[in-house]
Amino acid sequence: MGRSWGRGGAKAFAVLSAPLCLGQGTSPRPGNIFAPASTPAEMIYGVSVFVLVITGIIFLAVFGLLVYAAVKYRRREGDDAREPAQVYGSDQLELAWTVIPVIIVLVLFIASARVIHQVQDADMPAGTVQVTVIGHQFWWEFRYPKLGIITANELHVPLSGTQNPRPTLLKLLSADTDHSFWVPRLAGKTDLIPNHPNEMWIDPRIEGMFLGQCAQYCGVQHAKMLLRVYVDTPEKFDEWVAAQKRPAAAAPPAGESAAAGRRLFETTACVACHRVAGTRAFGRVGPDLTHLMSRATLASGAAENTPADLRQWIEKPDSIKPGSLMPAMNLSAKELDEVTAYLLTLH
Repeated sequence: MGRSWGRGGAKAFAVLSAPLCLGQGTSPRPGNIFAPASTPAEMIYGVSVFVLVITGIIFLAVFGLLVYAAVKYRRREGDDAREPAQVYGSDQLELAWTVIPVIIVLVLFIASARVIHQVQDADMPAGTVQVTVIGHQFWWEFRYPKLGIITANELHVPLSGTQNPRPTLLKLLSADTDHSFWVPRLAGKTDLIPNHPNEMWIDPRIEGMFLGQCAQYCGVQHAKMLLRVYVDTPEKFDEWVAAQKRPAAAAPPAGESAAAGRRLFETTACVACHRVAGTRAFGRVGPDLTHLMSRATLASGAAENTPADLRQWIEKPDSIKPGSLMPAMNLSAKELDEVTAYLLTLH
């Protein structure tokens, strides 16, 4: 039986740490493991603190005994140089150093198993948002099957309150090699393994942006396989869903440069890798670009989504993300300006 949704996890402990300021809309301490903002993260943090306390007590006890023995039985002037009488065969001591560690290990095992069970077997309530997460080298694809939305690198989820719980269930898949989805403040790490679907869930209770990372080495650009999770109020999330459902390219882009850029985009290899709803681009190899300009970053968080960085990314991806699987398109300066102008219209 999964645990009932209304039961909370371990209480979060208040830990001071330096805030990381990443701009407007950023939650305080967006990547801090000591400031959980979701039930799975709280429960993992709680059992981590419990284990730390137990092991800390063991350390202090053992260290204290060592110091006591070293001081009390140190050699003094006039001591007999012979080794003192040794004690052998103490049933009490042997029983103590066998039973006590077994009890400690058993307690830690039960505490950890309880949290694992509560996280993995939690019952999802009605209204749960479902997202399919696909790990690629080296970016993230997010699909909302019930909402008909496809996006990349920046995951949007609704705020989940105690009175109106609305968690997000993530189905984790890999398109190539092993990856690992980790947003420290929202949940523990869960691997994405080829041909082996995994699942995890989050129920954020703080609005804002949370930082994540691929936590499994997956190739040369593993360190730049970043992700962002935006936790929106229910109203803002519904607005985002409505905006993402609208085809960004329903009408020809205004301006000669943008119109020329669209023609160039649709007649080059761009369409083989990328999708833009409402156009001839139906690629699945690279990120969906339908609402590219609604995202704050490029290249899975490696650069800001500005016109200058976007142009540089198209011209020479390796200058932003060395080892990127996106090829340089070898466009002229005029063509670069036109394609950039077109992509800037994809809101």
